[in-house]
Amino acid sequence: MRKSKKQRKNNKGRSVQELFGIKTFTKNGLLVGKHTLVFFSVAPTNVSVLSYENIDLKIQRLMMILSAVPDIEISCTDAAESFDTNKTHLLNRIEKEDNEKVRKILQKDYDFIDNINLETSTSRQFMFVVRCKTTSEDQVSTVANRVEKIITEQNFDIKRLDKADIKRALTVYFDASLNGELIPDIDGLQYVGGESNE
Repeated sequence: MRKSKKQRKNNKGRSVQELFGIKTFTKNGLLVGKHTLVFFSVAPTNVSVLSYENIDLKIQRLMMILSAVPDIEISCTDAAESFDTNKTHLLNRIEKEDNEKVRKILQKDYDFIDNINLETSTSRQFMFVVRCKTTSEDQVSTVANRVEKIITEQNFDIKRLDKADIKRALTVYFDASLNGELIPDIDGLQYVGGESNE
């Protein structure tokens, strides 16, 4: 669907953060619009080694969390970068390269990236996301602590994500980098002489 001239004009000069509605990082998470998102990473369980009874118990515990916190969101994303673009580029270079020695080097690069990709292709990260309908840090902390207690009582191994963890998760999700914590908080801040990350 193409954007109208008016929509393109309104978006001109806006940052990526604005387009996604992201305002800033807070003490507890990420301020998006009028809500604060609090992220909890969940250690995945290898269900292939569990008995049917234990799988059923795990499902019941998840259902209890969803009943106690009906607004909770569950996110499953890649835990590592995708190397598909790099692999495609190297294959194109191999096809076009006339020098046999350079082709062999490119093939070694391709094989190396392919091995990394295979090792990380099944790597996933699971997160519970709580959307707090308040921007008061005290109220958000109270909600986050309550939700964390509910989840841990159901024997889920979780960790509340801090700023660096959230930045890394977002950059992997948007296919940018594994070093999300190094990306500035504000788009282009490093190019206009702004302050560096704290």
